[in-house]
Amino acid sequence: MRIGILGAGGMGGVHARHYRNLPVEVFVFDPDQDKATSLAATHGATQVDSVEALFETVQAVDICTPSDTHHALGMASLRAGKPTLIEKPIAHTLAEAEELVELSESTGIPLMVGQVVRCFPEFRRAHAMVTDGRLGRVAAVRIRRGGAMPRMAWFADHGRSGGVLVDLAIHEFDWLLWTLGAATTVSSRSVGSRHDDQGPDYALTTISFTSGAVAHVESTWMDPAGFRVEFEVCGSEGMIQYDSRRAGSVRWNQDGMVRTESPLSPTDDPYFHQLKGFVEGARDGKPMPVTGRDGLNALRLALAARESASLRSTVTL
Repeated sequence: MRIGILGAGGMGGVHARHYRNLPVEVFVFDPDQDKATSLAATHGATQVDSVEALFETVQAVDICTPSDTHHALGMASLRAGKPTLIEKPIAHTLAEAEELVELSESTGIPLMVGQVVRCFPEFRRAHAMVTDGRLGRVAAVRIRRGGAMPRMAWFADHGRSGGVLVDLAIHEFDWLLWTLGAATTVSSRSVGSRHDDQGPDYALTTISFTSGAVAHVESTWMDPAGFRVEFEVCGSEGMIQYDSRRAGSVRWNQDGMVRTESPLSPTDDPYFHQLKGFVEGARDGKPMPVTGRDGLNALRLALAARESASLRSTVTL
């Protein structure tokens, strides 16, 4: 199968690397031709010279571009009849996300959103333990995710990236909706909302669910100690805990940066499982692991959290 990657930045490189373990041929386009050339050389892909040439060549499209470009590129891909994977967030606004979902559902062209946390083994296991009732009735969830500020300049402009709530916390919001069901209210505070939505960001968000559960989500781009993920899920019959810094992995320091190397093999990697699900959905018609509507619901919660932080009040969903 021929897969086209739009965007040769960090995430485009991650996807290209894992496609090498799948029965696909990869094509890439980026307006920065040097980036596209580098990605193609590193991962054995073929560079094309325009979006139109990519659509003409491939059978499915993987969009790994900045968030504010997702809508236009996603609409073009779906209109070209290509099963489409869009990195999270699905779009920049709810109206854009709804238009993408409506086009996919009305035409039957599959649309998937890159909410990869569902594929992480720890989060997948916790989800299964909650949904099969092993924890009893879930009362509270606490999740923390984050590290240093991303180096790409567009992240610092929250008008483009959405800030830490839309770009980062959306992972947790999607997992919580998938695991606990519909949310009722959200209350959030963020550094970015107090500094004209620019620069490094930190947010603390509390979400109530129809089930009665409450979740506390801490999201940061202001942690110099390096990337970290933690969670606790507390129920009437037990508690699950996870901390990425205590898991079996290699943590190393170089040039002022802290990095953690996963002990997983390439075919155990969550990005591999995400892309395998996309290929099987595009090629074989299997259900997409994360649908466009899932992505829309996660974005709705993320934007409500941003609104809450901006207004400094609780938002009802």
